[in-house]
Amino acid sequence: MDNPLASQSRRQEFQDTDEGLDFTSNVDVVDGHHDNVYEGTEVSEESQEEYVEVNEAVKEEMTKLENIFQAKGLKFRVIDRIGEGTFSTVYKAEDMHYDFYQNDWDIEGSNGSKWSSPPVIKRRHGCSQDPERRRRQPRYVAIKKIYVTSSPSRIQNELELLHDLQGYRSICPLITAFRHLDQVVAVLPYFRHQDFRREGNERTPCLCQDNNQSRRIKIESSKSFGQTPATGYPKNDQRPPRRANRAGTRGFRAPEVLLKCTAQTTKIDIWSAGVILLTILCQRFPFFNSADDVDALIEIASIFGQKRMKACALLHGAIFESSLPTIGEKGFQLKQIVQWSVSNHRPDEREEMELEVMECVSFLELCLEMDPRKRISARKALATEFLAEETVDDDDVDEIQ
Repeated sequence: MDNPLASQSRRQEFQDTDEGLDFTSNVDVVDGHHDNVYEGTEVSEESQEEYVEVNEAVKEEMTKLENIFQAKGLKFRVIDRIGEGTFSTVYKAEDMHYDFYQNDWDIEGSNGSKWSSPPVIKRRHGCSQDPERRRRQPRYVAIKKIYVTSSPSRIQNELELLHDLQGYRSICPLITAFRHLDQVVAVLPYFRHQDFRREGNERTPCLCQDNNQSRRIKIESSKSFGQTPATGYPKNDQRPPRRANRAGTRGFRAPEVLLKCTAQTTKIDIWSAGVILLTILCQRFPFFNSADDVDALIEIASIFGQKRMKACALLHGAIFESSLPTIGEKGFQLKQIVQWSVSNHRPDEREEMELEVMECVSFLELCLEMDPRKRISARKALATEFLAEETVDDDDVDEIQ
């Protein structure tokens, strides 16, 4: 049966304006067929066979994303979350209306393409040669959900570049993009791929998950333990690189992120909140201004000292060594750092701080704990006296009103 939208390309959803790309009109409507097209769409037989185990948190994200599709009149079946980064999360989804559009972006679907995904092992079926079944083969896309905290100009720049460079075989084609309230979503082709990373690097559990005795045994049995630190670094380091999530903004990453811990928790956000509080107390922004992770570790060590930095590194199966004279053995107290930052001269360590500021510094020490196991959690932080909400009597409320 001929499709009324088969000649329509979803790239026509973009409208060039004097102010840049306008993607407010993001659903094609041809001769009033819009409602009829989306009724009665069935999931392809092969896609029904693909069941992916996803946890409840990801399921909730996928449900919210599908609600956005429904509100915009689009039809994508979200299958799984396949990637996430600092600025966006990517999901694998089935394009339920692939046959209703002109899909010139589909490299794998075009004949004679030299680019193809790795072969996938499929189940054998007696009707595998049925032309009707082959016609209904599922078509997958990558749904890129851009975080609402991203700069609008950055989002616009990314989409405009992909839109202007469409047609080049070395550029990933942009199928479509749309906005719903404050959420911008881009739809890109999905390519099956094989993991090119060394197997096991990212899944290796961090030593911080072991008990103290087990961790000590593993550290003492390592080749680096007990050796005199060499100056410089090996030119041809044969050790496999450590891979872990590097979420966060430069200057606000927790020590376990910089040390590539594979068992990061929400405690990394507590550290980031502590850096924000330290910035406010010291009246200096940015407080940490490193160019890379190594400089970031040195900045942290300059405050907390070699001893605590080495203990933190060993906790995650790493060794920290530095000969910089600016990094002392014991480091400094956060109270001293705050006092030095707001004073024109170096105050006496015995100089007392205001009570409210001292309470704030005490809370800061709980947030900037080097050991994530000892760092305060969000639930406990809200229960502290520093963040506890003051109760107001009804009489006082009446007076305020």
